[in-house]
Amino acid sequence: PQRKKGGWLLSLAVGHQYSSLGTQPILCGSIPGLVPKQLRFCRNYVEIMPSVAEGVKIGIQECQHQFRGRRWNCTTVNDNLAIFGPVLDKATRESAFVHAIASAGVAFAVTRACAEGSATICGCDTRHKGPPGEGWKWGGCSEDVEFGSMVSREFADARENRPDARSAMNRHNNEAGRMSLNDNMFLKCKCHGLSGSCEVKTCWWSQPDFRVIGDYMKDKYDSASEMVVEKHRESRGWVETLRPKYNYFKPPTERDLVYYESSPNFCDPNPETGSFGTRDRVCNLTSHGIDGCDLLCCGRGHNTRTEKRKEKCHCIFHWCCYVSCQECVRVYDVHTCK
Repeated sequence: PQRKKGGWLLSLAVGHQYSSLGTQPILCGSIPGLVPKQLRFCRNYVEIMPSVAEGVKIGIQECQHQFRGRRWNCTTVNDNLAIFGPVLDKATRESAFVHAIASAGVAFAVTRACAEGSATICGCDTRHKGPPGEGWKWGGCSEDVEFGSMVSREFADARENRPDARSAMNRHNNEAGRMSLNDNMFLKCKCHGLSGSCEVKTCWWSQPDFRVIGDYMKDKYDSASEMVVEKHRESRGWVETLRPKYNYFKPPTERDLVYYESSPNFCDPNPETGSFGTRDRVCNLTSHGIDGCDLLCCGRGHNTRTEKRKEKCHCIFHWCCYVSCQECVRVYDVHTCK
């Protein structure tokens, strides 16, 4: 049967529809879009499936934050199993970013849940400590990003087992997303001693705020490498691989995003590409960037309306200890694309 090119993201319904699972029992067979390997994974690791769902959700939210001022703003479609619509059917930069940020989100959420003790099959990282530094010792709970990445790899890459270019692209970008977590881990420390003095300092490995990962992957999106598809004859049949389109650029590393199809311009609605267009989107009149009215509105011009907003103002601090404010009505100009 012909598969959709969007790969494991057909199963993003896990995150979109099941993101409020919490501690409710999960019936793996009721989750739409899972391939047999994902179904087996779900049954074997059922207690961390809520974290998988949460990870997909934070990946989508981060995508929408990073692209909030772009023509494509990571729009999701509620009534469709492929929650981004046809946008991910093509092997574009946008597909590359969504796969990477969702895979990173799953690894992040599972890692965090393990460190918080919400699953019995995982916990803190006791392997990657090394000798302590001067003036501090190991303590607390180092987050086990290796376990979180393993879960993400097993679940996200389960669909990407075909010898075609799209599977190769998705596997590469999924792994680039997961590696971004490892690259951004940092030592978090706490001081101990009388009156908050820092006589003793204990430290542990921690993941950064997920916004750091989003910013990092957005840079990778902007510098993504365009590839071309090559076919090779192997013992198992024809195999497709990717190579850089331009020899004069530095070839992509395992941490870079790759794609091999051009993106639509996303200016006008197009059900075939999944573009919603930019009509009625709020634009920034003073910006010369992609969020400015010239570029975001694709040269169609913009409308301006006034909007009244209630805000706190004239705030006074009273000793001790509260703040009193008045409520003011301010008028703003709002610019939207024609």
